[in-house]
Amino acid sequence: MKSSALYSLAAVAALFAGCTVGPDYKPPSTASTPAQWSEPLQGGETSQPDSVASWWRSFNDPELNSLINRAVAANLDLKIAEARVRQARAQAGIASSAFLPTLDANGSYTRQWVSKNGDFPLPPSVSQPFNLYQAGFDASWEIDVFGGNRRNVEATNAQLAATEYSRRDVLVSLLGDVARSYVETRAAQQRLAIAQQNISAKQDALNLTRERYNKGLTSDLDVAQASTLLATTQAAVPSLQSSIQVSIHRLSFLLALPPGALAGELSAVTPIPSSPPQVPVGLPSDLLRRRPDIQQAERTLAAQTALIGAATADLFPKFYLTGAAGLQTLNAGTFFNSNSKFWSIGPSVDWPLFEGEKIRSQIHVQNALQEQALANYQSTVLRAFSDVEDALVAYANEQTRRQSLAQAVDSSQQTLQLANDRYANGIASFLDVLDAERSLYATQDQLADSDRAISVDLISLYKALGGGWEISPNPAPSSPPAPHSSSSTPAPAVAQM
Repeated sequence: MKSSALYSLAAVAALFAGCTVGPDYKPPSTASTPAQWSEPLQGGETSQPDSVASWWRSFNDPELNSLINRAVAANLDLKIAEARVRQARAQAGIASSAFLPTLDANGSYTRQWVSKNGDFPLPPSVSQPFNLYQAGFDASWEIDVFGGNRRNVEATNAQLAATEYSRRDVLVSLLGDVARSYVETRAAQQRLAIAQQNISAKQDALNLTRERYNKGLTSDLDVAQASTLLATTQAAVPSLQSSIQVSIHRLSFLLALPPGALAGELSAVTPIPSSPPQVPVGLPSDLLRRRPDIQQAERTLAAQTALIGAATADLFPKFYLTGAAGLQTLNAGTFFNSNSKFWSIGPSVDWPLFEGEKIRSQIHVQNALQEQALANYQSTVLRAFSDVEDALVAYANEQTRRQSLAQAVDSSQQTLQLANDRYANGIASFLDVLDAERSLYATQDQLADSDRAISVDLISLYKALGGGWEISPNPAPSSPPAPHSSSSTPAPAVAQM
């Protein structure tokens, strides 16, 4: 190939070097994002910027901090997500390698007999059969004229970012699941303690009633009613014990431990983690940057848009610069002789002129997938707004319910005291005492459950806000921190961008 032909090829490549076929990605419009939340912030929430990277610290519970740290370090779902990030990073490297030339080394020895009637008969000086020694290099470099490789790299880089956001979504879910299971454990323990206290009080009431019956001061009906109320309260104990064990098993699973590994650690009864006085939720516009599932959907849309261009590039010719160099001889003794050298270099073109509509169908496929990715992004954004609004209303209303239940507990305690006094003075029947005891136990149990619901609703709100990692402009896969040696040490932000 003459040098002028190589210059012509270089000129053609330079002319089309900036030509990249397919649509250029533009982020979806956020014009429809509401300026404020539709639900009033009546539960202590504020519209201040949402600093929720380490939201679990707001509960001021050292045991919860310790469980969070250990879960981040050991959870198997998170390890799977991290491995997927490494896989996506490797796939991005594979796509980037298309810009580089390929170089293959080869060597061979053959014993041959060539047909005397073939296209390339041997010289008379070469006797048959003969030996052929050969070694050399083959090189090939695709000149990305129409940007197919560039679109593939664009797609794999976007998919790498989407995979990282997927890992962070797993992290957000993990943090919420650990905190929720911990709250469920403490709440069940509190309710069990209330039930046991009531069982003790009802046992005392039953003993007193039997004494009064033996003295002829009351009827056997009062004894039967007291015995029934005691048995009813005792019946709640097994289900509460089951709830405690199931929650501990769930926590152990999240920490990649055997089911009963945390039973001793969590056996002591402690209060349900209380919510902070204020919860900064930020504005709806912050949610687009905060939620990893929204970021994942957006990056998936970007990757799918780039794949349209990669498919479109198959409609156009592909240009290659190929070459070969090496040594070839019939005699091993002259293998390294300068006369054994050979080389070749030249351009080549590959252009699929007829593929039976295969390429255009592939473009239609990628267009349809891009439409799906756009719809999925829009759906994810709407679902995120709905999650936050639901959590806001649940958190605020549960606090109102809790205030009413606290007043009901106070009233029930006073009612029980009055009923006991009236019964002791013979003014009221024992049925009034039983009704007062039943009402007090029910309201105490409901109050404990409301404390649980407030904490769970707050956890759901933090999860809906995408809490658990720091925001930064560019996603960069990160490793989880090592767990702290002391459970009383506040946990760091477990993931940073």
